[in-house]
Amino acid sequence: MASRQPQHVPYEPLPNLTDSHHEGLYDPSSPDPQSLSFHNTPQNYPVDLPDDIPGSRPRFLGAAATEAGFSRDSYASGQTYHSYNDNSSSVYQLNPPSRNESPVPGRQGAGSVYGAYKDDPREYGSTQDMALSSMGGAPRYLEEKRTAYAPPRAKSKRKLMILAGIAGLILLILAVVIPLYFAVFKPKGSTQNDATTGGSSSAAQPSSTQGSGTPGKPSSAVVTGGDGSKVTTEDGTTFTYSNKFGGFWYFDPANPFNNYAQAQSWTPALNQTFTFGTNRIKGVNLGGWLVTEPFMQVGSSPALYEKYPSAVDEWTLSVAMAADTANGGLSQLETHYKTFITEQDFAEIAGAGLNFVRIPIAYWAIETRGNEPFLAKTSWTYFLKAIEWARKYGIRINVDLHALPGSQNGWNHSGKLGDINVLNGPMGLANAQRSLDYIRIIAEFISQPQYADVVVMFGITNEPQAPVIGQNNLERYYLQAYNLVRTASGIGAGNGPFISYHDGFLDRTQWAGFLPGADRIALDSHPYICFGAQSNAAMSTYATTPCTTWGSSFNQSMTAFGMTGAGEFSNAVTDCGKWVNGVGLGTRYEGNYTGYTTSSGSCTTWTDYQAWTPATKAATMQFALASMDALQNWFFWTWKIGNSSVSGQIESPSWSYQLGLQNGWMPLDPRQADGTCGNTAPWNGPLQSYQTGGAGAGQIPASATASIVWPPATISSGGAASLLPSYTPTGPIPTLPVPTFTQSSSKATISAGNGWQNPSDSAGAMVAIATCSYLDPWVGPNAAPPSPLCSGAAKREVPEPTITPAP
Repeated sequence: MASRQPQHVPYEPLPNLTDSHHEGLYDPSSPDPQSLSFHNTPQNYPVDLPDDIPGSRPRFLGAAATEAGFSRDSYASGQTYHSYNDNSSSVYQLNPPSRNESPVPGRQGAGSVYGAYKDDPREYGSTQDMALSSMGGAPRYLEEKRTAYAPPRAKSKRKLMILAGIAGLILLILAVVIPLYFAVFKPKGSTQNDATTGGSSSAAQPSSTQGSGTPGKPSSAVVTGGDGSKVTTEDGTTFTYSNKFGGFWYFDPANPFNNYAQAQSWTPALNQTFTFGTNRIKGVNLGGWLVTEPFMQVGSSPALYEKYPSAVDEWTLSVAMAADTANGGLSQLETHYKTFITEQDFAEIAGAGLNFVRIPIAYWAIETRGNEPFLAKTSWTYFLKAIEWARKYGIRINVDLHALPGSQNGWNHSGKLGDINVLNGPMGLANAQRSLDYIRIIAEFISQPQYADVVVMFGITNEPQAPVIGQNNLERYYLQAYNLVRTASGIGAGNGPFISYHDGFLDRTQWAGFLPGADRIALDSHPYICFGAQSNAAMSTYATTPCTTWGSSFNQSMTAFGMTGAGEFSNAVTDCGKWVNGVGLGTRYEGNYTGYTTSSGSCTTWTDYQAWTPATKAATMQFALASMDALQNWFFWTWKIGNSSVSGQIESPSWSYQLGLQNGWMPLDPRQADGTCGNTAPWNGPLQSYQTGGAGAGQIPASATASIVWPPATISSGGAASLLPSYTPTGPIPTLPVPTFTQSSSKATISAGNGWQNPSDSAGAMVAIATCSYLDPWVGPNAAPPSPLCSGAAKREVPEPTITPAP
């Protein structure tokens, strides 16, 4: 900031603030410091502040007469805190530089326990203090601040020096980095999302620290930090947080549902609105964690698929593990959950410039039935940990229901390799009914205010096979899911998650105009090159392939459908990699995959990344950047892949974002991708208002749903739905458990919700009718339905299809 003559301006008087927790202490007519309209500057964000501010209110005011230990919003100044003496009150918080260590990494000491003063909005994220006055190295408060205010009670310079020395000593003893600048972000909405917390966590929340504080406000136990700060995890281990993009982590054990953290300076903090269509999704999948996949855990720790030769999917893996009691049985899967993805992964994801994670989960996170061998309910505990860690590092979640009962696509990552039994075959209707229940249960949980600002997107079904199921029946299912999610969360005003629909492997143009007026829906595509025709051409020949293949069509879909993104893509241009296609199924590239007899060469060229030349890495980087630019909103598949227990290295390097970062073929800053395709007219938005929950959201014309009523009259490979097994909504509905917390203060209340947002949503779960017959949910499409279907007078009828009204 250039030196300039001081502009002496009138300063606003310090108000007597209201405080709901100390009624009668302050003037009730004064504004609430946490209200949306209360700021010490008229601007909402630092970048909006003008270079010169004559006539405006002062920029440095941070703490006024607020409750001890809590900050008053000041976007321009960074955060300052109310204290117990006049010398460090809001007026005199801007202390001159001293020798004490700054709590903000990389900055000079500011003479304040609570951090350096930041006057210039352009200084945000900088490591250098900007001069305020024209007095060279003079302390920045001398002209502007002392002109407006007389000093506090007369104190000697020696006492001031002693106080500063004590503050510095405290910092050295604590050795805690506290860049308390989170208050520069305006909380979104009211403080509803962090107003019912307190205590320290157990179970799915870190419990290594104890703290108390006023719900909804930072407490004395708050731990936060930016680049270079030390993080202590739940088990006591530590690591150094590395984030060069202005992001910071935040965890307050007394207020575990706060949303102050920010992944990067360009990504809205969790207590701000992420505007889909304007803000870009730069995300990564946590594939292979809560839903296993053979090529991602060929080994890992503990060894999974390589250890059990009969395992080709999680069904057979679970059967093999359960029989292996000597090595822990099925509990080995929980060991995998604990070790494959940890808190440090979330920290690294934020530090990589990524702002979203897509987390596949399976229906068995909720329950299993009959002979289904999966480890039931356990993975949900770790999804709760994912929410906690994402909240701590300012990352948003897209939760993706990856596996449905009976399988929606017949692939190994749906739970069981083989047949499609959702909306296909004799159990197709019953399995779809059951799947919709699971969508409803998840929607009710993530719509609770404690979780809604973290889990902002819900992929209701991963990769259903529309060519088998039929687009019309898939649309019926999608509309039913829409109604269930919106019943849980409510229509408009940002209530509940974006609903993400996979395109079912149909051309994106076939979804144009689907559910016009729907409230916050998104189209999800998975553009992979590697599963088509194979080529031994060098990686460098793919430099612009994503641009020419994907860019235009994604632009068009953003207009014709609405929010469109890539839920999955990778750097793979061949299907090389151990078990990428499945255990023992070979590869197209080497000509030993079913239907392929011509070899394009050896896969070693594509899998031995340790032998890749700088040119190969540069070409892979170029492909990654082109993909990101063409797709615009994306989730790379996947964050990490486990090492093989045989070779000791990753066998599918083109699929690991983390490996690419470590070896130089993924960008350290994903913003490098912008403009790679040379697109002179990228889709810049914004989305139409109703598509983001604004005016008109949820007003779907009846004509748009007339042909997609539920249930379907016929089922692919099954025939008339009235002749097929179906369920009835009379069972007890499972409710997902919430994390638990330990009370640390009798005055603090803790509410993690009850797992169910809408108490009016009281229908039962879909269960079998006692007098009717059913097949195994995984029976396959060629089985004949039971005959007779139901006995005597108790024969059930499939209800006539009706249009389900919007909530």
